[in-house]
Amino acid sequence: MAQRWEADREAGFGRRLGKSAAELGLSDNNPSCPDVWELDNGDVVVIGRDLTEHYTARLPDGVSVGSDERLVVIPRATILAAKDDLV
Repeated sequence: MAQRWEADREAGFGRRLGKSAAELGLSDNNPSCPDVWELDNGDVVVIGRDLTEHYTARLPDGVSVGSDERLVVIPRATILAAKDDLV
């Protein structure tokens, strides 16, 4: 049986994956914008809109959001820009 994954709260930000929201034209240079970052331990952080309450009742069968998790939405352009950095 695989060991349960836990987020390392001590990991630091390593590098941005893709482009900033400003580079993608998704921002007016506001620092609170969607983003994708690789942490120094290899895990990934996604900064987006917390829409957990809006989607929880519509989750597909077999999908759930834990009490310590959030469903975060980011623009398609943000994840597509990160594609080449994800290996």
